Amino acid sequence: MEIDAAASGAMLKRERVRDAILELIEARHPGDAIPSERTLCSELGVSRPTLRAAVDELVVAGLLVREHGRGMFVAAEKITQELVADQNTFSLPRAGGVWTSRLLEFSTLPAGARVSRKLRISPAAEILYVARLRLVDGSPVAIEHLHVRTDLAPGLTRGELEQGDLYEHLRDRHGVQVHEAVQSIEPTVVTRAEADLLDVPELSPALLFERLTTDTRGRAVEYVHSLYRGDRYRIVSRLTLSGGDAQPAPKEGHHHPGIPPGDFTGGDPVTLSTRGVVQHDV
Repeated sequence: MEIDAAASGAMLKRERVRDAILELIEARHPGDAIPSERTLCSELGVSRPTLRAAVDELVVAGLLVREHGRGMFVAAEKITQELVADQNTFSLPRAGGVWTSRLLEFSTLPAGARVSRKLRISPAAEILYVARLRLVDGSPVAIEHLHVRTDLAPGLTRGELEQGDLYEHLRDRHGVQVHEAVQSIEPTVVTRAEADLLDVPELSPALLFERLTTDTRGRAVEYVHSLYRGDRYRIVSRLTLSGGDAQPAPKEGHHHPGIPPGDFTGGDPVTLSTRGVVQHDV
């Protein structure tokens, strides 16, 4: 499969505009207005269609609200539910199929305000920004945007990002042992540029992953957000529920994801294992 240079360039530009608008959103409160499209185009130096594509994505994601004749406003905060709490266990076996990567962007640049907050470094500190298309058995499944601290992994190569497991490269070649990751997952749809790369129609359903990984010394190593095709990728979880005598009911408002409150009694922890499943073409 050939990568369309125009589609790749449009995706990267839209990604940078999206990050700039996200900074505006994160600096405001729900209901606050953000600058008009005309003002943002001028400040960011981009065309109206490029800006509108990024804004449309954030509206669909529920982060912005458009009000006709009034402008754009920060949306109400989303309800957040933690997937695993306390000392419950979590494992993530490899997904099926043969996974390969194709680089769309590989560059060293300043972290900037938003990414530096994620990685807990100076905005002027250098990071390696990598956009890569993930393929399974030769078919595109996901687009990943990686932000890796260059001071922890100097000399990380293109080859290491295209072949093998990044965490294994960090451990074996750079002496960085990843230890913990906090990851969120939410539904979204693909933009036109993303649709071209993933070979799906525009506005197709997708899963948006956001992950912050730290090492054994507590240092933030990478910040990643990824877009997975909704028609090819799904999450399967196995829950091992405590047995034996009934335990006291959990506190009101607290329950395990996917299990309505009151379906099971609380007490012993629930063991959870999760795996990614790729839907193969038929």
